[in-house]
Parts: sequence; structure tokens; C-alpha cells
Amino acid sequence: MSSNTKDGITIRIMTVEDYKNVKAFMKDDFFLSEPLCQSTGESVHQQNEKDNDEYHLSMIAQGTCLVAIDENNGGRLVGFVLAGAQYPEDIEQHRIEAEAMEQHTWGRICILLSKIEREANIFERFGISKVLYSHITSVDKSMRGKGLGSRLATTLMEVGRSKGFPVMVAYCTSFFSARQKEALGMQCIHSLTYADYKDAQGRPIFTPAAPNTMARVMAIKL
Repeated sequence: MSSNTKDGITIRIMTVEDYKNVKAFMKDDFFLSEPLCQSTGESVHQQNEKDNDEYHLSMIAQGTCLVAIDENNGGRLVGFVLAGAQYPEDIEQHRIEAEAMEQHTWGRICILLSKIEREANIFERFGISKVLYSHITSVDKSMRGKGLGSRLATTLMEVGRSKGFPVMVAYCTSFFSARQKEALGMQCIHSLTYADYKDAQGRPIFTPAAPNTMARVMAIKL
């Protein structure tokens, strides 16, 4: 994919060299604004950090991750997408890994995501053997509401098509991320309401601020 530029913002494929800035961006932006992380008060960016770094770098190596650069502001990073291939055997592996994690916020999020991933049953639902998984999308606060998140998602779809992925999927824990992806033609194929997702004592595990009431599995045929 060649880069594309609009209004001074260039979107291009992420490289390993970009990851240092992407990781800092996640710490200062994504983990502070993602509803499930935001509602806990924990330093989620430090949880499972080494394994997360390895996972993110493996996605970057596939050429399926994107950065958005502000050309009018010294090449400042203003958004990114971490995405990569998933296969049917990954579903059980994700369950095992999530259940083995320490039960901090990130561990609990991974258990929830593994649950909705299994329930969505995307490989059988679409009759496919691989899917492009949009893992994390984040846009700088100063750029929100300007269509950059939609540009990143649309560009990722183009990357997916060019690499032969039949379907793209995203697990949206935020009302706003799900709404954005729905506007791009993605459909909600499964959802889980946070109020119904409870611990052994019957208490909701996650209580994010409104309007973030559910996690949704969004998918689109490419």
C-alpha cells in the first residue's frame, strides 16, 4: 500500500521503528480513554506489557498496522491501528492465555474478549479460514471528530483486501468505536452487555461510563 494524504495527515504502513512512539501514544491516549481501562484507575499500560509488546510487534511484521502522521506538525503521530491475521486455532489459544493471566484489568479484559470471540464464532459464521483482526485503534484527542478514525479503518480494509483477507473484524468496547465502524458498513454480529457480565458474587465486572454499555463484535466482508 502506498501512503495516502488528506488535509496534511498521511496514513501509511507502520514499521518497527514507529513502535516506540506508538507505545507512548497508547500510554498517554488509548489506555486513558478506552472505557474498560478508564473505569478502573489501574496503570493498565504496564499490565502484561512484555507479552503485549511481542504481540504488537508480530502484527507490525505482517504489514497490517497503520500510523497517521501530521505532516504540518513535524511528523507528529496522531493516530494508529494495530491489526493482524487470526486463524481458527487462535481462538482456543486466546482462551488459554487469558485464563492464565494475572487478574488485573488487562487480564479481565482479555477474558471478556476471548468470551465474545468464541461466541461470535466468526470462522464458521463466514465459512473462512483467516480473518483480519483490527485490535487497537486510537486517535489523538485533537483529531477526534474529523474523520481520521474512519480513514484509518477504511485504509485497513484496503490493506486487508490487498492481502487476500475475506473478512475484517473488530471487538468494540466503546459505543463510539462501534458507531464509527457501523457507519463504514461493518455489522454487529455479537454483543455482550456489561451489566450482565458478572463475577462469582453477581457483581458486574466492568462498569464503564455511559453510553458504553456493551462490547460488540463488528465484522465486514472484504
